[in-house]
Amino acid sequence: MNDFYSDQESSSRGDITSLQNASSPQDPPSQGTLRVDVISSIAIQPVTNAAVRIYNGTDLMEEVRTNISGQSETLTLETPPSAYSMEPDQPQPYALYTIQVEADGYRPVEIVDVEVFPDELAIQPVVMQPLEVSGEAEEENIVVPPNTLWSDFPPKIAEDEIKPLTESGEIVLSRVVIPEYIVVHDGAPSDSGAKDYYVRYRDYVKNVASGEIYSTWPDAALRANILAIMSFALNRVYTEWYRNKGYTFTITSSTAFDQKWSYGRTIYSSISQIVDEMFNNYLSRPNVVQPILAQYCDGQQTSCSGWLSQWGSKYLADQGYSTIQILRYYYGSSMYINTAEEISGVPASWPGKNLSVGSTGSKVRQMQEQLAVISRSYPAIPTISADGIFGSRTKAAVQEFQRVFDLPVSGIVDFPTWYKISQIYVGVSRIGELS
Repeated sequence: MNDFYSDQESSSRGDITSLQNASSPQDPPSQGTLRVDVISSIAIQPVTNAAVRIYNGTDLMEEVRTNISGQSETLTLETPPSAYSMEPDQPQPYALYTIQVEADGYRPVEIVDVEVFPDELAIQPVVMQPLEVSGEAEEENIVVPPNTLWSDFPPKIAEDEIKPLTESGEIVLSRVVIPEYIVVHDGAPSDSGAKDYYVRYRDYVKNVASGEIYSTWPDAALRANILAIMSFALNRVYTEWYRNKGYTFTITSSTAFDQKWSYGRTIYSSISQIVDEMFNNYLSRPNVVQPILAQYCDGQQTSCSGWLSQWGSKYLADQGYSTIQILRYYYGSSMYINTAEEISGVPASWPGKNLSVGSTGSKVRQMQEQLAVISRSYPAIPTISADGIFGSRTKAAVQEFQRVFDLPVSGIVDFPTWYKISQIYVGVSRIGELS
């Protein structure tokens, strides 16, 4: 059986409801951080001066206001010890908080069971509906489901990792394209009452990864799991798996069929930055065009020979295995990491090299034009002129953009920064279109 530490498969999780949110007396608590990012539902438009309240149960812990970028200050909160997320037989590894957000002219939002891990930055996205759009003043209530490693979710129903493609009269993709959006059906495929959500592809991956693995794990384990998540999702996109069955969505939120996506879920900085860095990657086999349907299981409650074990990937990373070594340990030596040829929904592709102080040309000008538009919605970003010369003021604008959108603050427009600028530019540009 290709499953690391498989002798642990039969250990009991115990009664989840009896375990406490806080650490036990012999385990001193740790601390994590939380930032709340508030935007309008109309487009990527920050909601400023929103009141943000953080509760631990019924106890009010913090009350702050969002800044001109729609963000709260970064708050330090108590969490269980970090050791709890490193083994599967430990108490709940994250603390649970409730967030309430109110802003003039918007429908209030409450998010329950926000998960904060030790030594991690948790970023809680809050999308608020303007009252003239929603027509409702009643509070929107969101309950975040538990991480799939902690609770009981249906295991994945096995499928072939490579799908047969038949000519059906529909458009058949000739190459792998990273979509701008995917449509997520929030339930099993047969649940006609479940809601469909249009979700940006990168946000979808961040959401799933934040809910299916622990952000405290080693970098190589996070990357291996994220690659599996992305390849699985892109296989659904490429093969139009559900549309060819008569459905109107791309993928579901059912773990029995697909992956656990949850509306309103907290994401984590470590996961977010990895996804921004490698979102155009997927898993391939030789002579196979489609992304591989990379199936996986937790490796603790459920075993899955030939699939990636989530807990097993963590143990392998602990031993120094690289990302590709982890993937090949489970999927075999023929698996490799591929790169998509095309990314949808962006004004122009990555120039192929970093832009920094001293760079000049049309790509610099295009980036400056996009940042100038973004700064109208995010005035913390300095206004710059699009002269095609990367100078100190452009560097300052890039640094502030990176700070606001949770990228490493280098002042260099690398691959993640280029495509994040493109994503936000497209989002804020649609304000006029939508209005």
